[in-house]
Amino acid sequence: MSDSQVPVDEDGLIRLQKLLAMSNVASRRKCEELMLAGEVEVDGEVVTRLGTKVDPTRAVIRVQGRRLPPVSAHVYLVLNKPRGVVSTMSDPEGRRCLGDVVADRPERLFHVGRLDTDTSGLLLLTNDGDFAQRMAHPSYEVDKTYVAEVEGEVFPRTLKQLREGVELEDGPVQVSSIKVVAGGHGRNHPGRTVVELVIHEGRNRIVRRLLDHVGHPVLRLTRTRIGPVELGRLGVGEMRELTLDELGQLLDSAQM
Repeated sequence: MSDSQVPVDEDGLIRLQKLLAMSNVASRRKCEELMLAGEVEVDGEVVTRLGTKVDPTRAVIRVQGRRLPPVSAHVYLVLNKPRGVVSTMSDPEGRRCLGDVVADRPERLFHVGRLDTDTSGLLLLTNDGDFAQRMAHPSYEVDKTYVAEVEGEVFPRTLKQLREGVELEDGPVQVSSIKVVAGGHGRNHPGRTVVELVIHEGRNRIVRRLLDHVGHPVLRLTRTRIGPVELGRLGVGEMRELTLDELGQLLDSAQM
C-alpha cells in the first residue's frame, strides 16, 4: 500500500485500527478486537486503546507477533529471472539484462543480490536502496533454496559431506540442508541427479563451486526461495509484488 492511498490527518497520523483494516489484516471490528485482546504492538509497546493514532510511514507495527510493513512509496518485487539474463540493470556488451526484463516499470529499480547469468529463479527487485543494501549484506543474509541438476549419481556419503561442511579456496561453506529430489538412474535423469539445497550465504557462484568441489558439476540451477519468499507458480520472466507478510519478515531479517 503506497503512502498516497492512506488518508492521514494534518499531523500525518491515522487511527491504528483503520490502518490495520486498510492493510487487510482483518475487518475494522476484528482489528479492534485484536487491539483490545493485546495482540497489537506499536514500536514494541502493546496498544489496547482504540483510537490510538500512529505514523503509518514510521511505526513498527506487529499483529499477533507478525510485522506489518510501513506504508511506503517504495516497491518490492519478486522476479523469476530467466536463464541467460545478466544480473545487472544495464550491460555495456549489449547482453539481455534485468533492465530489459523490467523496462516497462516506471521506477528506478535495484536488484537485491544477484544470480549467475546461467542461473534462473527468484530475484528480488526494489527502488528502496537501503533495503537492497541491507538484504545483500552478509550480516543479514537469509536462507536461500536452490534446485540443481548435477552430473552423476549423488550418494548419501556426499550429502553427509556437504552437511558437515566443505573447505573451498575462499573459506569453509556449509549447507543448512540438502536432499535428492530425483535419482541419478531413472529414465528422466540418466546419469544425473536433481538435488535441493538450502544455504545461508551468497558468495559468488557458491552453489556451483560447492557441488563441483564434491564431484558433481551443475548442469542447471534455479533458486526457488529466499527466506519467506517462494517462487511458487511464478512463470519465467514474470514479476509480482511481495506480500505484506513476506515483506514484514524480510524487514525483520534486515533489522529495518
